[in-house]
Amino acid sequence: MKRKKIALVLALFFSFFLTACTQKVSDPNQDNWAKYQKQGSITIGFDNTFVPMGFEEKNGKYAGFDIDLAQSVSEKLGIKIKFQPIDWDMKETELQNGTIDAIWNGYTATDERKEKVAFTIPYMENQQVLVSKKSQNIHSIQDMTDKILGAQAGSSGYLNFEGQPELLKNRVKDQKANQYQSFNEALIDLKNDRIDALLIDRVYANYYLQSEGILNDYNIFSAGFESEAFAVGVRPADKTLLAALNQAFVALYKEGKFQEISQKWFGEDVATSQVKNQE
Repeated sequence: MKRKKIALVLALFFSFFLTACTQKVSDPNQDNWAKYQKQGSITIGFDNTFVPMGFEEKNGKYAGFDIDLAQSVSEKLGIKIKFQPIDWDMKETELQNGTIDAIWNGYTATDERKEKVAFTIPYMENQQVLVSKKSQNIHSIQDMTDKILGAQAGSSGYLNFEGQPELLKNRVKDQKANQYQSFNEALIDLKNDRIDALLIDRVYANYYLQSEGILNDYNIFSAGFESEAFAVGVRPADKTLLAALNQAFVALYKEGKFQEISQKWFGEDVATSQVKNQE
């Protein structure tokens, strides 16, 4: 009799557990706006090492331009935002699986990504650059012949590296880049001369090197790729969420809140023309 009671309790427990898990995961094939409103939140996946866009401080709190912007958007939507650190190389998989509802952390809207992700209007422009120690005497991509290059796995810089080999890949040693899970890991190898240069976002390079007080020790120059645009990525079926995010960006700019956050992190207005001029 006791065994039957225990079995029943366990069955009820696992049934509740599976139901709870199922409720947390969004359906990738339908518009989940009603679900988000009912639960009062959406989950954003981000790389918690990507300063100054979104990162984890020593006290364990999340900070950055994207974090502040997302929190302001949250107030506009009337829905809380939960920040979920993820493996950046797996971001699209996490989105498609429904474990996160948006990718928001210096996420570049590339043509390749647009095949499986729906993007908001671009809210900030960025450029891929190469960073090297001045002692390496590397000043341009022409100087990268037979040099060891580093890049973050799954980053837009690495996608450009592979997709446009004539610009950089064909020059570097072994025609490949050492891949890292985070820019922090890559920068450690750059500091210790295990790589000669690092392919990285300009916003990250400028902020990190300046905050570390070592900006004057490094050269920063264009990697030769076209300028990029940061946007928020959601599942294609989440059309209501996509529209709400776009409206929130425009509203925040009209109110001056977007500019306030921008000045805090970059000392200038980084909003794109799409954010400024949308009606």
